[in-house]
Amino acid sequence: MSMTFKIPDKRILSSAQLTAFQSSAAYNTLTSYIEVLNASVVGVRLTDPCSESLGINAILHLLDRIERLAHETPPVENKASRFGNPAFRSFYDKVQTLAPSLHADLPGLDKNATPELSTYFLQAWGNRERIDYGSGMELNFLCWLICLDHLQVVAASDHTALVTRVFWRYIQIMRLLQSTYWLEPAGSHGVWGLDDYHFLPFLFGSAQLRGHKFVRPKAIHDAEIVDELSKDYMYFSCIKFINSIKTASLRWHSPMLDDISAVKTWEKVNSGMIKMYQAEVLGKLPVMQHFLFGSMLPYEGPPPPASGESHDGDGHVHEGWGDCCGIPVPSAFAAAQQEREPGKRIEGPGIRPVPFD
Repeated sequence: MSMTFKIPDKRILSSAQLTAFQSSAAYNTLTSYIEVLNASVVGVRLTDPCSESLGINAILHLLDRIERLAHETPPVENKASRFGNPAFRSFYDKVQTLAPSLHADLPGLDKNATPELSTYFLQAWGNRERIDYGSGMELNFLCWLICLDHLQVVAASDHTALVTRVFWRYIQIMRLLQSTYWLEPAGSHGVWGLDDYHFLPFLFGSAQLRGHKFVRPKAIHDAEIVDELSKDYMYFSCIKFINSIKTASLRWHSPMLDDISAVKTWEKVNSGMIKMYQAEVLGKLPVMQHFLFGSMLPYEGPPPPASGESHDGDGHVHEGWGDCCGIPVPSAFAAAQQEREPGKRIEGPGIRPVPFD
């Protein structure tokens, strides 16, 4: 019996809907999949060999094509602004055009599933209009992986490779997009992520370090250790990345990561990361109001409030991009570039300096 697919759309507009979602099958699918992927990389280094199936290799080839698109779409001259580069929209449009053909090369994929898969895939690279990126877009990539698993493009034996090869490849490409197009942190200032953009690399990265005999969480403050371990562990690679674009101490620009470094064991860090993700990403209306529900991650909750109904405390039914969803904030890449260039600082209405750039 063939499956009926649908193009994913937004459904959550109220706190009541979010509460219902948190006891739904889709929520359980998301949290269970995160835990499965998390368990698959405990004690595993990025450089360790792992099984790479035809499905994994096809996905990696697809991601290579996305990276080439970025290299083929250089940023446009935009010196008057520290905000997102408009060339990102051209990149986004190219991905949208190519998405169906890219999915056609995935082994065993039902072509009828392509529109549903392509929606998650496209939304995983950032927001075209705002030229920003945050943990909600990162979540779309996870949804794409869940759908590929559901459709048997990948199998349980691929879970380790999905994290250490596929997901990590995605993060590397996102760093390229963030630095090339100066993507703004979504949600004002990366409030839903541990750095300006991401959450999951820290979650999976702490799983990699569980049971490590020598390295403790406080080691993120030792530059030599960070540099040495960044090749093998996502967590330390992310810390190295943050240190490369922000000049002040972690205690100032990444206080949450600084606080976490005081935890004694990676086991506690990792379990805490999972709880934090559920609370700060899957449990936050400003993130989940943009979540896309399809046939494989269905919405089963109450209908949205009537258009004239009051939404006390919600504040998320609005025209355009409301305050609940954040205000434009320049990327750290833009601020760092400005620090390197001589001459007068950029000034003007609506342009404010970012502390600790």
